[in-house]
Amino acid sequence: MVLAPKLYQFLVGVFASMGSILFGYDLGVIAEVIAAQSFTAFFNNPTSTQTGIVVSFFTGGAFCGAGLAGPAGDRLGRRLTIVIGSVIYLLGGALQTGAANMGMLMAGRWLAGVGVGFLVMIIPLYQSEIAHPSIRGTITSLQQFMLGIGAFVAGWISYGTYVGLHNQAQWRLPLALQILPAVVLGGLIMLFPESPRWLIDHNRPDEGLRTLARLHSNGDENDPWVRAEFDQIQESITFEHENEAKSYLELFRNRSSFRRLFIACALQASIQMTGVSAIQYYSVKIYGQIGISGSDALKYQAINNIIALVGEACCVLFVDKLGRRRPLIGGNLFNMVCFLVACILIAKFPPGTTNNHAASWGFIICTWLYNFSFSATCGPLSWVIPAEIFDTRTRSKGVSIATMVSFAFNTLIGQITGTAMTNIGYRYYYLFIICNFTNALFFYLFLPETKNLPLEEMNYLFTNAPYLVAGHDKSKYRAGYAEDLERRAVEIREKGGVIGDQEHEEDVTRVQ
Repeated sequence: MVLAPKLYQFLVGVFASMGSILFGYDLGVIAEVIAAQSFTAFFNNPTSTQTGIVVSFFTGGAFCGAGLAGPAGDRLGRRLTIVIGSVIYLLGGALQTGAANMGMLMAGRWLAGVGVGFLVMIIPLYQSEIAHPSIRGTITSLQQFMLGIGAFVAGWISYGTYVGLHNQAQWRLPLALQILPAVVLGGLIMLFPESPRWLIDHNRPDEGLRTLARLHSNGDENDPWVRAEFDQIQESITFEHENEAKSYLELFRNRSSFRRLFIACALQASIQMTGVSAIQYYSVKIYGQIGISGSDALKYQAINNIIALVGEACCVLFVDKLGRRRPLIGGNLFNMVCFLVACILIAKFPPGTTNNHAASWGFIICTWLYNFSFSATCGPLSWVIPAEIFDTRTRSKGVSIATMVSFAFNTLIGQITGTAMTNIGYRYYYLFIICNFTNALFFYLFLPETKNLPLEEMNYLFTNAPYLVAGHDKSKYRAGYAEDLERRAVEIREKGGVIGDQEHEEDVTRVQ
């Protein structure tokens, strides 16, 4: 059966985003692991500092992995970088599962983090480079959707092992199961196409053309749209080689490149400051603040994961219709409202001093609404936007740095949240109320819309669009690359038709 090109691209994107399952699974499972009675007994009642290190070592390793994935993606290609990330993650997962002491567990957490850093950095980049502009947002937002799948599976596995098991399997089994997706991803990714832009950029144009044809026309290298995109990519890469940043240092020197880097890094930092990591890593303790016990807290968090999946599915379905700017701005404002209401509920009805069940349910619903909002807007777009705004020469480097910023802030939140909640309680939420508002303001002022633009148009957009984009007519800083691509395809098609008519006339003449 021959698949429609866009469906084929979507399925390749789905498979590649299995790497995000690993990240989502860890985010969901670690709360149960550090809360399990058998875990605390085996490691002799670890302190809050030790459990904070167990949480943050993963994201610290991911910070390093994202940094290493940048040059690896440029030199080795996108697929091989995914293989490397999968292998490193396997080693980390094995060490965690068999941990005999806290040091071994921390080493496994760090290695697994390195592997995830490789994967979550390179996968959306790979997805953006294989996708048609009209579905690029849909395919790259799969990163967050599959992350949600991982968190969903982890949530229910965690609940089952927490309630049903009371020996070391209570925490070792959830850690062991994370190995399976890494085996599948690392073992099969080389069967899928390499990024055509990477191939063309590395002086392999024939392979790049074949890959474009495989992705967009079921292997027909003479397809007019494929030929037009191939020509446009070649012209764009030639221009990049001559005029755009080529090294990490030049990312900071080139005005257009630095602007994109600044936006990507600000976006990734802002995502962590929405408060999502605090809720994911310390869900049990957060629910405990309003008097909800450990097993019930895990059950409500598992329901929360279902709600997140619904939100992420909405983003996959509508991101290429609604765009990037408005959902990101609206999502941050709605997040702010959710944290504000949750903060008021805890302040007015402190846990332990009242049996107000309505207040408890109000808090739970606020976390659910927040999770839907984040999952439908901020979460997926934090992967979509950085993967599409850079040019081919700087994409791997720029996305690498932005992902490192994400994990740096993730590590920070993971390390301080436990201590902050112990010492200042609900007042810690003030931070996220303020940050969600400033996030929305920043994106309203500085983020241009990139919906449906070919990757090759991003140079023009970020060179010519004003720094303060709010209130400006976006049509004034569009180069019309999508229209140019269609025009080229029509010209090639018409030229092919003329040549075909001439050949047909010559054949008829010879027969006569």
